[in-house]
Amino acid sequence: MERYCPQEIEAKWQKIWETEHSCHTEMDAAKPKYYALEMFPYPSGKLHMGHVRNYSIGDVIARFRTMEGYNVLHPMGFDSFGMPAENAAIKNKVHPAEWTYANIANMEKQQRALGLAYDWDREVITCREDYYRWTQWLFELFYKKGLAYKKKASVNWCDTCGTVLANEQVEDGKCWRCKSEVHKKDLAQWFFKITDYADELLADLDKLPGWPERVKTMQANWIGRSEGLEFRLPAPALDAEIPVYTTRPDTVFGMTFVALAPEHPLVEKICAVSNKAEEIRAFCARVKKQSDIERSSSESEKEGIFTGITCTNPFNGEQVEIWVTNYVLFEYGTGAVMAVPSEDQRDWMFAEKYGIRKILTIRPKDGELHLEDMTAAYTEKEGILINSGKFTGMEMHAAMQAIMDEAEAQGCGKRRVNYRLRDWLISRQRYWGAPIPIINCPQCGEVLVPEEELPVRLPEDVSFEQGTVSPLSSSEHFLRCKCPKCGGDATRETDTMDTFICSSWYYYRYADPKNTERPFDRDKVNYWAPVDQYIGGIEHAILHLLYARFFTKVLRDAGMLDFDEPFTNLLTQGMVIKDGAKMSKSLGNVVSPEEIIDRYGADTARLFILFAAPVDRDLDWSDQGVEGAYRFLGRVWRILGQFAETIKGAPASCDAASLSTEEAELRRVLHATIKKVTEDVRDRFMFNTAISSIMELVNALYAFQDKKLTPGLARETASALLRMLAPFAPHITAELWAKIFGGNIHGESWPHYDAAALVQDEVEIVLQINGKVRDRVKVAADLDLLSTEKLVTELPRAKELTAGKTVVKVVCVPGKLVNIVVK
Repeated sequence: MERYCPQEIEAKWQKIWETEHSCHTEMDAAKPKYYALEMFPYPSGKLHMGHVRNYSIGDVIARFRTMEGYNVLHPMGFDSFGMPAENAAIKNKVHPAEWTYANIANMEKQQRALGLAYDWDREVITCREDYYRWTQWLFELFYKKGLAYKKKASVNWCDTCGTVLANEQVEDGKCWRCKSEVHKKDLAQWFFKITDYADELLADLDKLPGWPERVKTMQANWIGRSEGLEFRLPAPALDAEIPVYTTRPDTVFGMTFVALAPEHPLVEKICAVSNKAEEIRAFCARVKKQSDIERSSSESEKEGIFTGITCTNPFNGEQVEIWVTNYVLFEYGTGAVMAVPSEDQRDWMFAEKYGIRKILTIRPKDGELHLEDMTAAYTEKEGILINSGKFTGMEMHAAMQAIMDEAEAQGCGKRRVNYRLRDWLISRQRYWGAPIPIINCPQCGEVLVPEEELPVRLPEDVSFEQGTVSPLSSSEHFLRCKCPKCGGDATRETDTMDTFICSSWYYYRYADPKNTERPFDRDKVNYWAPVDQYIGGIEHAILHLLYARFFTKVLRDAGMLDFDEPFTNLLTQGMVIKDGAKMSKSLGNVVSPEEIIDRYGADTARLFILFAAPVDRDLDWSDQGVEGAYRFLGRVWRILGQFAETIKGAPASCDAASLSTEEAELRRVLHATIKKVTEDVRDRFMFNTAISSIMELVNALYAFQDKKLTPGLARETASALLRMLAPFAPHITAELWAKIFGGNIHGESWPHYDAAALVQDEVEIVLQINGKVRDRVKVAADLDLLSTEKLVTELPRAKELTAGKTVVKVVCVPGKLVNIVVK
């Protein structure tokens, strides 16, 4: 055949697939369904190699499952609201929609150039009115169920982005998107009550055996469920009680101070009676500028100020100092922490710094412990209580329960479950997002926009200047409206929604993307969802994946679907690394997918990105590796071209009994490869080893380059080889199949291996001396261990290399090797 020219072949087949809508999918009760999905991208304008890896993984899975006989849903769309479009609009003086749709068009073109088997008829674009209408509808659903509310709160503020951030969007004290420092600001904001589902979100992690343990652990830690005791300490000087929460009630007799958050309402009461009011207020003002992450980090310096006031430990009547500190957060627990320096390392360090007394209340089960000998807190999980009144001598875990019983009996405390998770702050003071469908009426208060008036459309006449007020407030046309209840003058809510709301339900819209009556049809969603295999980066473990699980549970409770979790299986692919760092424009180490496709073809780009490393590991970019993948595809083209005419005239099956010894070995390799590739792709996603096995099969076929090959075996080998390679390299396999067999390879079934073909009459045994290969010998495949060892150790080469030496031991691995250890 003519020379392999990927550019011509790929353009040809992409046009055919597009014209024929070859990846279009409908519900089919006669087939088992399979929903394969990669996380949809933000339309930044250009794909990077991380995208290529993500999409190639999903495409292999979708194509493989299709060949296995599944009815496969494999859609794509764009998460298209958000700050980058708005920033581009400000910088380039273009409308965010213009910037966004131009980028979508370019990225779609790039995705099609990769030969990705998407059902483009189901495309979802979150900034289109036919989508964000239903995002607003879902907000109203949450509101009606008491899961959406507005309150004034101290929030995370990014000056660069000019908007608030959810706690999950603050990373190491910086904005998750622009990396600017985040600080606190008091604003009235909208929240979703994700905390109502905290227990279920935590418990249902056990229903996800197909998720990486790392991701489940990250979510469990973020939810942060703990069981403990909440009790109150009387503070007569303040005419108040201070509630504190602890997971270590066994240490209450060691409490020597209480640490308050600077935001605690009691701080102002303290300032009213303390002679250190000015100093306390200055300290609080300084600490409030720090981010929650910075304040709670184990690495940050712990600071505080003594108020000069004490409260009373209800368990022993001891006076306890009240301190205001930088390491207690008002949003967590009660905003006040019981501090026990002898049993908590953070409290120990704070007490050491400020000279606060310590009381030891736990000793080891088998031994003594004295404060004067300690250089750090006693934090072991086992111990016996000391200096703890009537609880002295009790085992610490038994004492926890006994002390909580005592607190409840005395009426000074109660058992309580606490969470690290906080409600999801969804307000954003930006333009390019879904407007919150609320009307503020002086007479009626908050009023939902009537469903029939949705969507609340984004206005055109806005100013994009950043500040604490949304650009939407600059549009009088948008802002002024009539109240749906009383008909009086009113104003619209000017905040838009966090774009993570758009991505919290998009995978359900794919099931029914053209629906104009509701977000999606229940029967269609229950047929396709949950997603069988979801693919994306580990960086979404907390943000997107937690929010998507929350949405699913709310939609289930609303009767819109019948399952508990959105994604049955999750694959988190590794990053693409070049020159020792993640590919980044700022580092100048980006490789353009277009550059690779233009030079080597999409099949080469796909094959390399899947062959270079296991999918869950980081991948080191290699130009030589790309060239190697290209050369391999060229070898496939040439060897099958050589046998093309032989195959065309061959019978549909081959007579295994009539094959020569060499041909029988080729057929054994073929069926061993089918077995290995099937298991690697279906069960382990070990695409790199699957491709390696296919390469070995091609090498075995090349052994017949200058030899006669039985036509039936040539046909059987070529057919299975192309079908196995098809999910990885869809264009070259489509072309070769059409030339040799006729028809569409992507409508063919996956090959099955013949177990009888795997049986070997002989195997090759390697002779090793001290671990180094010295000879090889063929033996009967069913030769027992002792006979194999005897035969190999009697080989002339073995005797020659062990002569005059002491044999320490002989290691025999059945069917593989014999290693003689000598000295």
